[in-house]
Amino acid sequence: MKRELAIEFSRVTEAAALAGYKWLGRGDKNTADGAAVNAMRIMLNLINIDGTIVIGEGEIDEAPMLYIGERVGTGKGDAVDIAVDPIEGTRMTAMGQANALAVMAVGDKGCFLNAPDMYMEKLIVGPGAKGAIDLNLPLAENLHNIARALNKPLNELTVTILAKPRHDDVIVELQKLGVRVFAIPDGDVAASILTCMPDSEVDVMYGIGGAPEGVVSAAVIRALDGDMNGRLLARHHVKGDSEENRRIGENELERCQTMGIEADKVLRLDEMARSDNVVFSATGITKGDLLDGITRKGNMATTETLLIRGKSRTIRRIQSIHYLDRKDPDIQLHIL
Repeated sequence: MKRELAIEFSRVTEAAALAGYKWLGRGDKNTADGAAVNAMRIMLNLINIDGTIVIGEGEIDEAPMLYIGERVGTGKGDAVDIAVDPIEGTRMTAMGQANALAVMAVGDKGCFLNAPDMYMEKLIVGPGAKGAIDLNLPLAENLHNIARALNKPLNELTVTILAKPRHDDVIVELQKLGVRVFAIPDGDVAASILTCMPDSEVDVMYGIGGAPEGVVSAAVIRALDGDMNGRLLARHHVKGDSEENRRIGENELERCQTMGIEADKVLRLDEMARSDNVVFSATGITKGDLLDGITRKGNMATTETLLIRGKSRTIRRIQSIHYLDRKDPDIQLHIL
């Protein structure tokens, strides 16, 4: 994958973020997501790549655009697989809350795990604790191993986790162990990245979230030399064994079988992201722990983008000023 493509990918997440921002605080997460999807697809189709969406908005019968298997790009360049999350944090965007991002990861063909849209248990650490995690072990044992690898006492360890009812008992367990807990409402991709950022105090990200977001996280963790374990979980094992949850969960397990993936099995980082020749781009929609959000005055907007190239392990923060009325007409429809 040519390195000059990286800046092209940053333009894709910038467009998606600007489109999502148009709907900031308006209480309609689906419209915000749809606008970001449209903008992302338009920009992808301008790039000289032969791209395939492997993590997207759903199956072909669920999503009109950026569905799994969709071909994007001009078809003339490098063959790449693409994992997208046009808005990581649709609810945060709709409610005007922090940490909403537009996210994309691009790798060589066959690089990413083709995971169904289901739940995934995730345990993520930065480079200092690489090799110290194993989801087959109890969480407490993992935390002791991580603290030992980082050469710090357990009570100085910082763990980020989603503040969801399914994690209530885990949060209590963590606090009893004496670790510091940052419970966040949404946005586990941003939390995952923070484990690997040199200026971050986050040591560990743990919790159950979406598998698509897990694969996106795996791409950037691989690029930053961190470590990650994942485990696919059926819905009724996470949300309760109701008739509806069991029906959905059994469909998820059938999808796993069709795709040749084993649920409830620990997945190592190199099974989810098979190469470090990846490019990751994230643009802030709302201000968060990782990136500043968009500010807009009339037809002028500013964005901040995190652009990571795994091959050289280069981390760039790009601040851009956009004159929205000078954008291509197709994009203007979604951002003005």
